[in-house]
Amino acid sequence: MMELLQLQYFRKVAQLGHLTKAAEELHIAQPALSKTIARLESDLGVPLFDRQKRQIRLNDYGHIFLKQVEIALSALEEGKRQIADQADMVRGRVVLASTDHQCDAELVSSFLELFPDHRLFIKQTNSDEQNQSFLKNGDIDFYITSLPVDHKNMDSYSFITEEIFLGVPKSHSLANQSKVHLQELSNEDFISLPTRNHFRQLTDKFCRDVGLNLQTICEVEELSAISSFVEIEIGIAFLPKAAATDKVVLLPIEQPKCTRTFQIVWLKDRYLSKAAKRFLQFLIHYYRKNTEIM
Repeated sequence: MMELLQLQYFRKVAQLGHLTKAAEELHIAQPALSKTIARLESDLGVPLFDRQKRQIRLNDYGHIFLKQVEIALSALEEGKRQIADQADMVRGRVVLASTDHQCDAELVSSFLELFPDHRLFIKQTNSDEQNQSFLKNGDIDFYITSLPVDHKNMDSYSFITEEIFLGVPKSHSLANQSKVHLQELSNEDFISLPTRNHFRQLTDKFCRDVGLNLQTICEVEELSAISSFVEIEIGIAFLPKAAATDKVVLLPIEQPKCTRTFQIVWLKDRYLSKAAKRFLQFLIHYYRKNTEIM
């Protein structure tokens, strides 16, 4: 009869592909781990690994079994989370991740004022792939993205759309125009974010859509730093209003229409704690109300 410990040990060995390293992480002796894996294989009647000297790798049987073990262990973790929430062991805890959205300080302040016994943890992450992994593992409740969400096991809610402008120095020849078309900018030097950044990926797409070969003269890591580079006339840049200083002229882009929409994302079948549900409902109401005012 298979035991939970066997499944947990099997998963760790499968992840690391090395018995010694797995034993160290599990804080058990390697011989004990080897015996546990051997007993599991005996119970199943087939080997799960191909063994070559110190390396141990999943075979075809192992890959099939690992998929089901992941489902079983995830279901057990989900049950523990639900019980913990009902027992108020994680009362008021909400974890949110984002790569390209600075969570609205007024939203956070208003939420915590309404629910003073809640705690909101905000992670800045490197990619949507990382966020999806955190979500799958139960490390976060939600993540925010401006990229499309096309995973069938995820739900999302689009809560705000912001316009993206062309930022130019006050001395620039375009500064007195009321609007601009991207096709006009083929000879301009741009200050950009790295290509891995969501905002850069989005603005690169705008350029491709109109056949503009964007010339990047300088890359910076943070959107908040771009405005200062524009000020001192190093180049021009795509900027949302919130990231621009009053020394930068923001020109509406008429062709194509440049906007980005932020979505909050969560797993469809994952249990959301009472606190997480409250935060989601609060965010939806908050942005609906503010949009109506605007």
